[in-house]
Amino acid sequence: RANWFWRGAWSAMCGPMLVVAVSLIGVGGLARDAGFSIEIAVASTILIWAGPAQVLFFGAVAAKASWAVIALSISISSVRFVPMVVSLLPMLRTRRTKLITLVFAAHFIAVTVWAEGMRRLPGLPRDGRLPYFFGFSFICILGTSLSTVMGYVLVGELPVAWAAGLLFMSPIYFIATLARNALQPLDRYALVLGLVLAPLTETFA
Repeated sequence: RANWFWRGAWSAMCGPMLVVAVSLIGVGGLARDAGFSIEIAVASTILIWAGPAQVLFFGAVAAKASWAVIALSISISSVRFVPMVVSLLPMLRTRRTKLITLVFAAHFIAVTVWAEGMRRLPGLPRDGRLPYFFGFSFICILGTSLSTVMGYVLVGELPVAWAAGLLFMSPIYFIATLARNALQPLDRYALVLGLVLAPLTETFA
């Protein structure tokens, strides 16, 4: 199992971790602008583990929103992870897997981990999937934690446009991964429909 863990870690270091880490540099800068310590900024990456939710959190705090509103907005933004968890956890479960292990694994399911997991896990033996998943996820969280520190330190040097562009790398990578994994016609139709409807809903929202 240790072998599968390190194989997952190496797979993350070969590209996915770098992309998701770069996308969270802006979160560190946002946390500093909101008046939080660097420890809180890193803790938000480890505990929330979702760039958009972190942006909502620090942005809402900076806007002096109530804690109830902040909690509700973050909860709503995280609903999108429910179908990801439901689709990925069955791939990780074996007859010996405990419920607490699956609950712990669910915390690590974010956009990049889900997209790469759906692509890589079906080709792995059942017993190797969970350690591979944890190796991949731990490296991604480690990389994003380091990039959060980097963004916090560099906020005074990094132009706003650059920070916004880096934060936008994660959804670009996610769309590219979905396009690569769209093997069935229904997958392609859903992807195209989403790309068409997204700007329309933004315009009329």
